[in-house]
Amino acid sequence: MARTWANVIGNQVVWLCAVAGAGRGWQWPALLAAALYVASQLMLSPQPRVDLRLLVLALACAWLVDGLAAASGSVRYAAAPLGAAPPPWIMALWAAFAMTLTSSMRFLQRHLLLPVLFGLLLAPLAYLSAARGFDAVQFRAPAWHGVVLLGLGWSVALPLLCVVARRGCNAPPLDGLKGARS
Repeated sequence: MARTWANVIGNQVVWLCAVAGAGRGWQWPALLAAALYVASQLMLSPQPRVDLRLLVLALACAWLVDGLAAASGSVRYAAAPLGAAPPPWIMALWAAFAMTLTSSMRFLQRHLLLPVLFGLLLAPLAYLSAARGFDAVQFRAPAWHGVVLLGLGWSVALPLLCVVARRGCNAPPLDGLKGARS
């Protein structure tokens, strides 16, 4: 239970460092926080190879989802030195999020529809929070284009990540009904 709470809180600290830093034009808070968080999670992980695979896949998803959003012009990231490529602070966020998929966000592995809904609905809320609270993201008018684009990207990426996490963990169903079925 302590590992789960450390996982949740650590991921939120990385998010806060990333968006607050990006809003000021800084990369280093995200990179430092993510490096410390990812390293700590890998050291504590019961399956570090799975987490490393998820990390690499999450970074590829970041290039696709956030790169496409930036290239489309509908989303503009603060502190983005690479133009249409996702900025390092976004990459740090995806890396940190990957560390949650075998721990605090493991529940997303239960059903295929759950990560689709989370990606479609909740991921864009994080971007909207970063935009409104920290000026780390800007949406070009009409803003809903960028929000929908990010939601669609996450609704594909998150189920993919969850399938890899589930296969890597070789976990039995998590629905708690194993003994109740006839």
